[in-house]
Amino acid sequence: MPLSMNKEVFITCAVTGSGATQDRSSHVPRSPQQIADSAIAAAKAGAAVVHCHVRDPGTGKPSRRLDLYREVTDRIRDAEVDMVLNLTAGMGGDIVFGPTDAPFPVNASGTDMIGAAERMAHVAECLPEICTLDCGTMNFAEADYVMTNTPGMLRAMGGTMTELGVRPEIEAFDTGHLWFAKELVREGTLAGPALVQLCMGVPWGAPNDLNTFMAMVNAVPAEWCWSAFSLGRDQMPYVAAAVLAGGNVRVGLEDNLWLGKGQLATNAQLVERAATIIENMGARVIGPQAVRERLGLVKRAPEGAAA
Repeated sequence: MPLSMNKEVFITCAVTGSGATQDRSSHVPRSPQQIADSAIAAAKAGAAVVHCHVRDPGTGKPSRRLDLYREVTDRIRDAEVDMVLNLTAGMGGDIVFGPTDAPFPVNASGTDMIGAAERMAHVAECLPEICTLDCGTMNFAEADYVMTNTPGMLRAMGGTMTELGVRPEIEAFDTGHLWFAKELVREGTLAGPALVQLCMGVPWGAPNDLNTFMAMVNAVPAEWCWSAFSLGRDQMPYVAAAVLAGGNVRVGLEDNLWLGKGQLATNAQLVERAATIIENMGARVIGPQAVRERLGLVKRAPEGAAA
C-alpha cells in the first residue's frame, strides 16, 4: 500500500498512565491539580487532545475514584486554554493469577476486575468527548498479569459509550483487536467511522517494528481516523512514522519519561518536540476545534454541573 502522508495532524498527550512510573520521575503528575495543570501545559504546547488517568494523590498509584476524575474534568474544562478531553476506560480489567502451579485463587492485591457498568461510571458522570476502549484481552508485561477485555465486556462498554454520546477511541494492541473493532462497528455496537489508537511495542502485543506497524495501519479501514504511539526511546520516531503513514500522533509521560539521555521530560516538552517533528515534515498541527469538526465531537458539561 502506498504511503499517504497526513498533512493536518492532531497531537494527543497521554498525561499520566496507570503504570508504576510515579516514583521514576518527579514530572509524572499524581494529584488532580497536577494532572490538570500538566494537561493544560501540554495543550498550550500544541496538544489538541489530552488523555487522562487518575492516581491516588498520596501514593501515586492508579485509581478509579470518581471524585478524582470529576476534579480533573472540572479543572480542565475551567482552563483558559481549550482541549479535547479523553478519559481512560481501561481500568478495572486487571487479573493477576497466582503461581503457575496454583493460579487460583487469583492474587487479590494485584487483581482489579469489576463489571462493565462500574468501569464506565466515571465516563457516565464526567461525559468526556472521548474515552478509550481497549479492544482485546492480552498478556501484559508482567508474568502473571492479564489485561482482560472479553467480547461481552467490550460490547457492554461500547454500547454504553454509544448511548452516552461519548466517542470511543479504540485502543488496538494487536491486529486481532482491530478485527474485533470492525465487528463492533459492523454489528452497530459502535458507530462508524471509528477512531483508533495503534499501540505499538507494548509487551506482549504488536512489536514496534515497521513491518508490523504497517500491517496494523493497513488493517484500519480507509474511512476511519487513527493515531499511533510507541514507548520510551521509540516515541519520537513513531511521531514521524505515524504522520508519514497517514495518521495522527500520541506522546506523553504515560508512554515515555525521557526527552533525551539522562533528561527527564515534561508533557509539554514532549508535545513541543512532536510538534517540531510534524512541522519539519511539512505538515500542520491542528487544534481542538478542528479535531471536534473532524470527529463529530460535542463538548458537554458533566452530570450535575450548573447550566
